[in-house]
Amino acid sequence: MGLILTSIQCSKTESILERAMSSPDSAIQRVVEQLDKHEVQLLLTQIDTNEATETNFHSSFFNLDEGHYFYPASTAKLPIAALTLQKLRELQSSGILIDADTPFTIRTQQGVPVKLNDPSQEEGALTFSHLIKKIFLVSDNDAYNYLFDFLGRDYINSELKGVGLNNTQIFHKFLFGADNETTWEYTFFNSEGDTLYHQGSITSSFKQSNQNLKGVVKGKGFLSEGTLVNSPMDFSKKNRISILDLEGILKRLMFPQAFPKSKQFRLADTDYEFLRFWMSRSTLESQFPNYDNGEYWDSYNKFFIHGDQKGMMTDQIRIHNKVGYAYGTLTDVAFIQDKEFDLAFFLTATILVNENEIFNDDIYEFDNVGIPFLASLGRFVLEELRKNKSAIKEP
Repeated sequence: MGLILTSIQCSKTESILERAMSSPDSAIQRVVEQLDKHEVQLLLTQIDTNEATETNFHSSFFNLDEGHYFYPASTAKLPIAALTLQKLRELQSSGILIDADTPFTIRTQQGVPVKLNDPSQEEGALTFSHLIKKIFLVSDNDAYNYLFDFLGRDYINSELKGVGLNNTQIFHKFLFGADNETTWEYTFFNSEGDTLYHQGSITSSFKQSNQNLKGVVKGKGFLSEGTLVNSPMDFSKKNRISILDLEGILKRLMFPQAFPKSKQFRLADTDYEFLRFWMSRSTLESQFPNYDNGEYWDSYNKFFIHGDQKGMMTDQIRIHNKVGYAYGTLTDVAFIQDKEFDLAFFLTATILVNENEIFNDDIYEFDNVGIPFLASLGRFVLEELRKNKSAIKEP
């Protein structure tokens, strides 16, 4: 299947995103009334396949600013999951016989255990395949941390830049007080307990910051170890992924053939299939790990369309996505398929909901402003695309 990429910004005809933001929906208008304060950025990419089996991408955007910083939170786990599978393929090509299902342990340089097993895995083993499942199902921070240190900060950033993601920098784990420059040590075992591979500690030389970006200093205060600091919070050493890069990561996983070989992740077909399957599962569609304990619900990690509803998701709509929510910022990058209407599109959005402008106090309007906005946005876009599809089909 050949793919033709086009990017357009509608100037004369109002785009779907522009119509969404001018819709009377109260969840959307609540945000529009303070648009600058909410730092909203939106990107929609429609996908059309013609009779010649060529796929066309048409992108439109609202308030998009690649030079304006937003905190990507757990969306950073998406490229880390992909790069983990890529590094395993590289190790295999060098003769090291491990894969995503090979058990391993993690220790510090001094031999202190960090993680030796995982009771939520079917056999109680610590494996990368299981950790990646947890990342997509419940956005597990520990799982991300273990993948982050397996890769090392230099590998992460050089590889992302190498595939053309120039507006992305990954600086840190999601672990208070973490050493982000020196990694833990990893030992992989076969079924008999023999060592297959040992990866010693890696020291990073990555030196960058976000200081050249707008909005990298935010708010009027922040909590530091429980104490209020009455000055803006500096995000110059926090993870960064721009909106276009965020969609670009997901595009590379859903349509790798749309990119030159040098700009693709170096993954096998089975790796792509694994990532696509688990990023499109709801929290309750897994036995190992199992989250059917009342704490989670079907749309727990699906903000668009169903984020403000529980028990409403069906197999008709599959959402391949990764969300992020921290420091008052909600972000979702998604590839959405509607089987009944034969629709497929990418939708990416970020919104800041921090009314008191104090960061790290855990007082944010996620549930009453942010998620309702993203859910309403997703529903509006879906309905507009359905209308367009139906109009095209009419004689």
